Amino acid sequence: MNLKTCRTGVLALMLVLPLFGKNTAAAQGRTNWTKDGNQYYKISSGEILLVDARDASKKTTWITKQMLTPEGQKPIAVRRFTLSDDGQKVLINNNTKRVWRYDTRGDYWLYDLAAKKLSKLGGKLPESSLMFAKFSPDGNKVAYVSGHNIYVETLADNSVKQLTTDGTKKLINGTFDWAYEEEFDCRDGFRWSPDSKNIAYWQIDASKIKNYLMLNTTDSTYSFTVPVEYPVAGEDPSMARIGVVDVNTAANKWMNIPGDAIQHYITRIEWTKNPNEIILEQLNRAQTESKIFIGNVSNATTRVIHQETNKAWIDGKSRWNNGNPVGWEWLNKGKDFLWVSEKDGWRHIYKITRDGKETLITKGNYDITGIDLIDETGGYIYYNASPTNATQNYLYRIKINGGKEERLSPANLAGTHGYDISPNGTLALHNFSNAYTAPQNELISLPAHQHLSGDDIKLNDTATNKTEFFKVKTVDGVELDGWMKKPTNFDPSKKYPVLFYVYGEPASQTVTDTYGAGMNSMYNGSMADDGYIYISLENRGAPAPKGEEWRKSIYKKLGLINIRDQAMGAKEIMKWPFIDSARIAVWGWSGGGSSTLNLMFQYPEIYKTGIAVAAVGDQLTYDNIYQERYMGVPTNDEGRAPFINGSPITHAKNLKGNLLYIHGTGDDNVHYKNAEELINELVKYNKQFQLMSYPNRTHGIFEGPGTVTHLHTLFTNYLREHCPPGAR
Repeated sequence: MNLKTCRTGVLALMLVLPLFGKNTAAAQGRTNWTKDGNQYYKISSGEILLVDARDASKKTTWITKQMLTPEGQKPIAVRRFTLSDDGQKVLINNNTKRVWRYDTRGDYWLYDLAAKKLSKLGGKLPESSLMFAKFSPDGNKVAYVSGHNIYVETLADNSVKQLTTDGTKKLINGTFDWAYEEEFDCRDGFRWSPDSKNIAYWQIDASKIKNYLMLNTTDSTYSFTVPVEYPVAGEDPSMARIGVVDVNTAANKWMNIPGDAIQHYITRIEWTKNPNEIILEQLNRAQTESKIFIGNVSNATTRVIHQETNKAWIDGKSRWNNGNPVGWEWLNKGKDFLWVSEKDGWRHIYKITRDGKETLITKGNYDITGIDLIDETGGYIYYNASPTNATQNYLYRIKINGGKEERLSPANLAGTHGYDISPNGTLALHNFSNAYTAPQNELISLPAHQHLSGDDIKLNDTATNKTEFFKVKTVDGVELDGWMKKPTNFDPSKKYPVLFYVYGEPASQTVTDTYGAGMNSMYNGSMADDGYIYISLENRGAPAPKGEEWRKSIYKKLGLINIRDQAMGAKEIMKWPFIDSARIAVWGWSGGGSSTLNLMFQYPEIYKTGIAVAAVGDQLTYDNIYQERYMGVPTNDEGRAPFINGSPITHAKNLKGNLLYIHGTGDDNVHYKNAEELINELVKYNKQFQLMSYPNRTHGIFEGPGTVTHLHTLFTNYLREHCPPGAR
């Protein structure tokens, strides 16, 4: 499940829960399969089990609570774990703390199965300070980050060596600043060399990044500021460079990478199969040019082996296997690798050689949506796509050298499929849901997709009042996907109020055929029972698998083209005989809050009531990586114009309807200044509205006793008062 929140993507699950962010790693992340692919490890009741994937009833307790009990203490809880390459040592993460969004800081323990010994790592370093601990390839050492420096611990004697010494809150070794973490999903910032002798790592210099000062007025008698390093659009990014440090001597060298280290991003580094080489991707600041370098560690030189440009932006994250910028998809003993590009107008898989020669693998007018497995032994790439329905997702495979793709997901299960495939490509943990079928999980064999154990997956044939999917064509000739949840006991001869749910920005879809489409947990009770029609439309610019032109038509038009699509779609819907055009409401959170404001301000004749949560009112206040990706770099008045034109505060003077605006004063993502800029504009033009500020709450507005209940009650009461429910 995708949990917490950010502006850069309100996922489909937000339709069930008010989630406001991009993909959150699960407690353990991807499944720990055994090397043969026939078994996997699973956390259960504080222990680690070994499960036979061919028969899930066959499970043994591999790591017991007794093994996890330090002398004189209680058993340690297992948050996540990894295994050494030989499977004889287990690295256990617990006592974790949040770093901005995720709990990436904590304690690490080692259990040695051969020695039957449990030991805590980190020496005298502070409690819950270790990050991204991982085994060396030879299994003899573990490296980790603490206090923005990199350490290595020798497991034979638990001796700890500090490899970098200059780390501070602003000079960051082995991990990242706020913007890199938030917008590139970069968190783990160091990599072991294949021979276990060196570590390559990012160093981020955020010393020139200005702090946004959040104001805490409730946690002490006197108010105090909470600084957040935050580079807004138009401000220079942090400097990034790549170092390689010798594990034995701590001698360090910096790789010579062409290009201004401030005006470029380094989004991904790994080692090649050669212990003297690294490979990395560099994006220019505008994110319109990607270069892949191979670096020689001995002399610190680099050379470009591949480059690509785009008139809009390079969608770098679509290249990452399962959305994780760790790992490199090598083939042919490191002579080739896989890469994902939209260069032909569709998101396709390419094979690239070390000298830059590329071969298109997937072909046709469709997008892949992710890569699940590269089975080089079997000769296949397993990937996700939905060529004929952008709201759904299915598993395909194709020969590594190309050919005709083969759909593996069952034809009779229309909806959204997910897979965690064993290393040998013969087994998979399969999950499925659609708008009227709750999530189900099973173990299957591949490629036959034969059920082996778990849920007997089938559609919910008894579901009533199913969420309906539809298409609507606007006056501009744009066809939009949508879903609609009609009222219980719907009477087509009567007219009903409509609440539109909107996100609208390039980071996430809302119209997906997943369980939760048509539900709204922000509303106390059942919207359908109370007589509301609930609708969501997918505008151009949303990351639906409908081709690059669909996704990137929003370039430098964020806040305009997506808003027009939504409004023109709503106009077509208002022609339906059962729609009450006098009762049209809209709501959204984060980027959806921004869209809600723009819809209320730019099309006040359509939307009579709006509820906007944690919205960006002024695009020039949001972080540079996200906003400049979609709007360009605002270096002059001409460059600033698109940001201004698409910002809600520019259009606030046009408000006519009922507006409820909600924001947390402790929002480190979309700062509270957006609320106050918006308030100033509305006051300036005597536009009456309602405001709810939640003291010290972050972007998710969930902290503190009673907060979620209060928020939901506020939402429900406001909607019911200003857009009354029920048929007329």
